Amino acid sequence: MDLFEEVIKLRREGKRGALATIVHTNGSIPSYESSRMLVREDGSISGTIGGGCVEAEVWAAAKEVMHAEAPRKMTFNLNNEANYDNGLICGGTLEIFVEPILPQPVLYIFGGGHVSIALANAAHAVGFAIGVIDDRESFANRERFPMATEIHTSFEDAFEKIKPTASTYLVIVTRGHKDDMRVLGWAVGTSPRYVGMIGSKRKVLSVYRALEKDGIAPEKFTGVHAPVGLDIGALTPEEIAISITAELIAVRRGAQNLAHKSVKTEQATTTSVG
Repeated sequence: MDLFEEVIKLRREGKRGALATIVHTNGSIPSYESSRMLVREDGSISGTIGGGCVEAEVWAAAKEVMHAEAPRKMTFNLNNEANYDNGLICGGTLEIFVEPILPQPVLYIFGGGHVSIALANAAHAVGFAIGVIDDRESFANRERFPMATEIHTSFEDAFEKIKPTASTYLVIVTRGHKDDMRVLGWAVGTSPRYVGMIGSKRKVLSVYRALEKDGIAPEKFTGVHAPVGLDIGALTPEEIAISITAELIAVRRGAQNLAHKSVKTEQATTTSVG
C-alpha cells in the first residue's frame, strides 16, 4: 500500500490522520530509517515502524498529534530497557517524527458584498479554500471571487450540498437580517469547526430571539462567534476581514484566549435575553 496515496485520500475525504516516520536510528532495531506508519482518526493503521511497545506509544501520540494539530518528535533509547524487551528490539536508539495529516480548511462565506470579497482574499492568503454563497448571481460569480472553489447562487441549494465537518468554517455576512437568520438557523444544526455572524450585539440578540421562537434551543447559539471577528476596532471592509481572518486562525490553531472571547460574550448576552 502506498502511504502517500492514503494521505491524499484522507485529505480528499476531509478526514484526519498522523504520519509517523523514523528519522534517525542507531544500533539494532527491527525496522529501518524512513519506515512510516499512518494512523487514521478511527485508530486504524497502515505501514509499520517495527511493532511492539514503541509502535503502541507512537500510535497513542499520533492520536494526540491529530487533536493538537501540531507535530511531535519522539526519541526512544532502547538499550537494556525491559519495557521494550519483547523480542522485537535487540537494542538501539531511534527518533520518530509524528506529523498531523489534516484536510485543507474550507471557509464558506454567506454573502457576496465588499466584506465578503476582502474576507475571501484574506482567508485564502492564509490557506483556506473558499466557498461563496449569495442568491444574486451578480454578486456571487468568478469575476468577483476568482479564488473560490465553490460558488452557490441559492441558499437552499447550498444548505443541501454543503456538509460541514471539523475542517469547515462558516461566516454569515449576507445583505440583510432575514437572510442572516435563515443561514444561522441552518448552520447551528450542522457540525462545523466555526460559525460566525456579522452584526451588532443588538442585532445578534434579535436573531437569536427570533430563532428561539422558531423552536431552536438557546444552547445552540453558545458556540456562535457573534459579533464575528476579534475586537480590533475595525471599520473598513478590509479591516473587518482581517479581524475575522484573525479569529479563524485563532480557532484553527487553538489559541483559546482569543478564539473563545466572543463565545463567552455570547453566553453572557444570551443569558440576559430571558
